[in-house]
This record gives sequence, structure tokens and C-alpha cells, in this order.
Amino acid sequence: MQFSSILPHSIFRADWLRREEANAARNAGVSLYTLMERAGHAAFNLIRACYPQAGRWLVLAGHGNNGGDAYVVALLARLAGITVTVIACTSSKPLPEEAAQAQQQWRAAGGEVLTPDAAWPQEVDVIVDGLLGIGLAAAPRAPYDGLIDAANAYPAPVVALDIPSGLNAETGHAEGAVIRAEHTMTFITLKPGLLTGRARDCTGRLHHDDLGLTAWVARQSAPLQRLTAECLTTWLKPRRPGAHKGEHGRLLIVGGDEGTGGAIFMAGDAALRSGAGLVRVLTHKNYLAAILVSRPELMVQELTPESVRQGLEWANVVVIGPGLGQREWGRTALRIAENCNKSMLWDADALNLLAISPYKRQNRVLTPHPGEAARLLNCRIADIESDRLLAAAKLVKRYGGVVVLKGAGTVIASEQGAMSIADVGNPGMATGGMGDVLSGIIGALLAQGLPLYDAACAGCVVHGASADWLAHQQGTRGMLATDLMAILPKYVNPERIPLEKTE
Repeated sequence: MQFSSILPHSIFRADWLRREEANAARNAGVSLYTLMERAGHAAFNLIRACYPQAGRWLVLAGHGNNGGDAYVVALLARLAGITVTVIACTSSKPLPEEAAQAQQQWRAAGGEVLTPDAAWPQEVDVIVDGLLGIGLAAAPRAPYDGLIDAANAYPAPVVALDIPSGLNAETGHAEGAVIRAEHTMTFITLKPGLLTGRARDCTGRLHHDDLGLTAWVARQSAPLQRLTAECLTTWLKPRRPGAHKGEHGRLLIVGGDEGTGGAIFMAGDAALRSGAGLVRVLTHKNYLAAILVSRPELMVQELTPESVRQGLEWANVVVIGPGLGQREWGRTALRIAENCNKSMLWDADALNLLAISPYKRQNRVLTPHPGEAARLLNCRIADIESDRLLAAAKLVKRYGGVVVLKGAGTVIASEQGAMSIADVGNPGMATGGMGDVLSGIIGALLAQGLPLYDAACAGCVVHGASADWLAHQQGTRGMLATDLMAILPKYVNPERIPLEKTE
């Protein structure tokens, strides 16, 4: 049995999968124990492939079906001649039937089960995390938290079964101790908590095996989608040979108060690089000459009430917010633009001003980072980060249109109920100006005729995939928002590049 590193694009809720797993097994004509055996085989093959020289394994087993998977892995390793130590948590409740069967098979083969207070071997080559599965809803308690901390402190790589213990499979939040794995093998379907929130700090490289349930999974309707560079050809088609600039949109970008001229320039430059036909920038008079010298393809005017009105009449799409500020200068521009019925994107201080006077519109894309999202929902940043999917849903319900909740595992949500997670991007993007670039990209795609939700999804992928390309070339530290400009055309023309499978 070979393991697969290719991740699906469908994401299913963890609670739903727990309820439906028995139905899936019956549909496939197999027992739940057979699925457990398949999970153990998939994980065992992954570990052998990643760590072929590892001759001493420490297996941590919880008192649930995740622990059952761990016992199967332990047995397979023992039969392969590997030295295996199993440390297991106990409970006053009996083990689930399938996990009890797996433990019995381990004991029957001569395997020993040590208690959580047992001394660890002096030499361990790899640790298998089978402590807590996808049903976790609170911080791990003793002895689980102690074993998690010990595994993180031990100088051996950790491979997690289904999900790193301590990570919430629904939200990606970790309320307490959480395993930091180098690899995670998840089973049957992807769960949202593996792709957003704290996931990237914990999962390491993510792998997937559907345990032979391919046909059953294909018949299910996934509530969320995982977005990667492979999706770009869905939204971005080659241009016809006779195309002209008027077909590709007239984009107005409003912002750039004193001290923040770079924001409006980066948004405008990114819009051009993303294919907008014509881009007009309204900004503070101090930046007109600098922007024209730096990017003569931009049409640049001083931001005044009259230029805003004229720009709104001229444009078919409006981006407002990058560098807008909250002085009367910016507030006046927003008051003029806020009732525009054309497709719009609001970012940065446009969002902060919206939080002061909230109202709902269906023609906007809002692109908040967690701090802006907290202001929009009048809550704490910690509340946003504890459940990013719920926060995105609340934002779109309150404000309408489409919401892009930025961060590691950006969440895109529409008022109609569609939701996706962008599985692109890297820590090099944690620098000033990246959000302005994203605004320009999405604005350009809106100007080229993509609907709000599609433009938001495609824009997030173009943005993150471009940064991933850069990270591959030069690393993450020292990446600048303007570094993306030369890369954007690679991804807004996906038919011209061989897109690698996202692993």
C-alpha cells in the first residue's frame, strides 16, 4: 500500500466526518477496523519513506480511535524489525471497539504498553503522535499535555496521525499544548483545521490518504474548497488574439494620504501586473510626480472630491483604502464612493472607517487582516483567530458581498454561503505592503470581469503562489511586497506555466 502526498481540493467538516465514517465503511463494504488498519498502513508507509534509517520508534497512543491507529502503526513497525516503544494513556472508560482490537493485536504480538509516567528510551529516531484525534474540542489535559510537551522537546521528528494532537480539526486553533509535527498523515478527507489558524505551525508537511473511500468521498458535497495554483486555469482563460485594453477594465484606486503613498503605488502597480486594462490612481498631490516616474503606465491624479466623482463615473471597478488614512481627506473620499453600485474592494482604513459606521452592501469585497476583522465585529483579535471560518461567516453576514480574511490559511467567504481556504503563501509575506498588492490583484481581476467571489479566490491564489515562487528562489526572510510585481504575470497567465502539483 503506497501513501499519497497529493492533497484533494475538497474540505469537509471534522464533525460531519465523525458522524459519517461508519456509513462510509458500510458503503465500501468494509468494517471500521479495516479502515483503522488502512490508516495504520498509510502512516507506516509514510514514516518508512520519510525516515528509512529510523530503527527506533516511540509511539504515543491515546485512549480513542486515534490511539487505535497508533497501535496498528506500532505492530507494523515491530513486524518490520523496528524497535518500538508504546506509551499509552488510559481512562476509566473502555477503549472503543476498534481501538481495543488494535491494542489486543499489538499485545498478542508481544508488544508492551507503558504508562504515561514511564521513562522514555534514551535513543529514539522518530515519534508517532496518536494521542488525540479530530474530536478534540478543548485544551489537552494531563497526561496528554505532558506527553505533547515532552514530544516537542525531544530531539526526534514527530509524525502525527490524522491531526497533530492539541490542534482543533474544525478551526485550526490550539487552546493548550499542541504537537509540532514534521509530517501529518490525515485520513479520508481534509479538515479545515489542517489548513488555517495554527495549522502551519503544527502540521509540517501535510499528506492525505482516503483509505480506499475515493468513490464515496466523490459523491459527497464539500462545504469548503482548498485553493491552490492548480485552480487558476478555472478562472483565468487565455485572452483572445484581438483583445484591446478597453475589454480588460477601467480600475479606479483611491488612497495614499501623506505618509502612505507607497500603499497606493503598490496597489496600482499590482493591478497593472495583474492585467487591468486601464488603472487610474487618486492620491495626495505630493505623490503624483513620484508615481508617474516610477510607473508611467498609471494614470495619476490628485485626490479631491471632484476627481473622486469623475473617477467613479469613469471606472467599472473601484478599490478604496490603501493608505487612505482616517483624516477628513480620506473620510470625504469614502463618503462619496460608499454608495457606488459598481464592483468595489475595500481595504485598510476603508475597513476601519466602515467599522465605525457599519452597513451592508452586496457589491463589495472586504479584505481585513485579523485586527481589522476584530474592529469590524467589535471583538478581540483572539476571538477572530480562535475560529477564522466562523469569523469570516459573521463578517459576510453583517457586511454582505465577499470577505477575504487574511492570514496563514486565508479564508474567502461569500454571502451566498461559498467558502474556501487559500492553501498558498508563506511567512515571507509577513511584511508591510503585501495587503496593498493583494488589493490591486483582486481589483484587476474584478475589472477583467470576474465575479466578486471568483476574483477574490483567484486573487488570493495569484498573490500567495507568487510569494511561494519567490520563497523557493530566495527564502522567506527579506521578501518585499514589491518583489512580487515581476512574478504576478506568471500566475495571471496560468496557461503558460507548468503548474506543479501542490503537496
